[in-house]
Amino acid sequence: MATRKNAAAAPQTPASPPVTGRLGPAEREESWTRLGSETFDLVVVGGGVVGVGAALDAATRGLRVALVEARDLASGTSSRSSKLFHGGLRYLEQLEFGLVREALRERELMLNRIAPHLVKPVPFLYPLSHRVWERPYTAAGLFLYDTMGGARSVPGQKHLTRAGALRLVPALKPDVLIGGIRYYDAQADDARHTMMVGRTAAHYGAVVRTSTQVVEFLREADRVSGVRVRDVEDGRETEVRAHAVINATGVWTDELQRLSGSRGRFRVRASKGVHIVVPRDRIVAESGMILRTEKSVLFVIPWRNHWIVGTTDTDWNLDLAHPAATKKDIDYLLEHVNSVLATPLKHDDIEGVYAGLRPLLAGESESTSKLSREHAVARVAPGLVAIAGGKYTTYRVMGADAVDAASVDVPGRIQPSITDKVPLVGADGYHALVNQADQLAARHGLHPYRVRHLLDRYGSLVHEVLALGTPDLLKPIPGAPDYLQVEAVYAASHEGAMHLEDVLTRRTRISIEYPHRGADSAEAVARLVAPILGWDDDAIKREVEVYNARVDAERASQTKPDDQAADAVRSAAPEARSQLVEPVS
Repeated sequence: MATRKNAAAAPQTPASPPVTGRLGPAEREESWTRLGSETFDLVVVGGGVVGVGAALDAATRGLRVALVEARDLASGTSSRSSKLFHGGLRYLEQLEFGLVREALRERELMLNRIAPHLVKPVPFLYPLSHRVWERPYTAAGLFLYDTMGGARSVPGQKHLTRAGALRLVPALKPDVLIGGIRYYDAQADDARHTMMVGRTAAHYGAVVRTSTQVVEFLREADRVSGVRVRDVEDGRETEVRAHAVINATGVWTDELQRLSGSRGRFRVRASKGVHIVVPRDRIVAESGMILRTEKSVLFVIPWRNHWIVGTTDTDWNLDLAHPAATKKDIDYLLEHVNSVLATPLKHDDIEGVYAGLRPLLAGESESTSKLSREHAVARVAPGLVAIAGGKYTTYRVMGADAVDAASVDVPGRIQPSITDKVPLVGADGYHALVNQADQLAARHGLHPYRVRHLLDRYGSLVHEVLALGTPDLLKPIPGAPDYLQVEAVYAASHEGAMHLEDVLTRRTRISIEYPHRGADSAEAVARLVAPILGWDDDAIKREVEVYNARVDAERASQTKPDDQAADAVRSAAPEARSQLVEPVS
């Protein structure tokens, strides 16, 4: 392909990016300077997985790209999914064969090349009921799933008798099944994966800046020529010039379209999905489960020392920034999972609850569970592209499609997407380090299981993490023994965490993995990150109070109907994140 032409007023050449795409306080200030002084080929609005995927795609094509996010990376839908990389077995019933094939290809890429340190195979049991048609029907679907690409790097389906199924999942009631089929998919920590995609984009030269809100679109004649942004932390504003802007704001897509003054080509409908987290010993099983419901399917997903049970699929027409799990949602999940468990789960068993909003393309169906998970891309105005819909698993394809659509407005021809060949930071050298885990553990005075845990979170970046680790920092976080104190420090120094919530909710998953929801760890973590983020005692106190208020509000919401639940969660929103206007990205 032809080399890109230089713009008439060539911007200054940016400084070489950090080797691992570090997103620390110093990089944040440098990014602000770059936003106001350079002219970019693309500005991506939205720091969810699709936005960071588009930024990485553009950067690896040689484009000058900036990404701005009003809150934190993955602060919306991309930290509140079922945490699966999967083809979407149930979409076969909806005859969405192209979507399933595409998603399975992406799953294979993640497992083998792009993110082997973050994405892992996970088994599921499909219990077969007494309906005589169910085994051949399900077997045919899983055979199609396997032949589309599902069984290349994970085992294919295996048929089990009732006794075999009960050996795999002893927690099941014997009378609810006549057998089962085991199959494999893959899973990842969605918030961590999204953040690592963002860091990889920064590694290849993208400006990635959070707490940076779009407040206005810039125009030259009839075209969009950039955005005006505001630093949510201190109120500074600057103009960011670009040849094209990509709206990748998920459920806020329509809101940002209104701000741009352009008429959208599609509408986005928010569907609320709620998950509960319970201790591993409450369900005796060696495998996850997928269960049919009257509306869709229910997953029971292994998650470290826990199970994730979800999800719901209901319309949400209230505050997009604060989706809330209600008592009705939780009762729905308990009722359906308890219908097959010999020892029912109780409300007291629940350690964590989270609610997220899927940005589905609005359609004719009244049921959100029947809306397509396909994505749509549109050039809604010269210089402005919007992308919405889709599945977490297909984020890379969505990002590439958005950049392709925006390339019309970028001077010169651009190279094709190559992100199917680009490993995320931490992937290179991961497998060798797994084999060296015992030696690495001995060198740092840690148990080998602790090092393997770190490797599955950071990959080969584990050396950066452990380099910060004094003997005290290599001790567990108070109230959260699965995590080391150095991980909180690293979250602030390298991973872009700016608030206590960022550390407890997304860089770690303490907020959903412990019954205290992070409250018992809040002050200790705040004091760990304070020197890096420049917090004094008053700032530490404020961060802890804001975080605990959010935890209390979410607990309260889980006893209320939707509208009251949303009000409860919104009332505890951190003032620092909404002091100016409600974020649109």
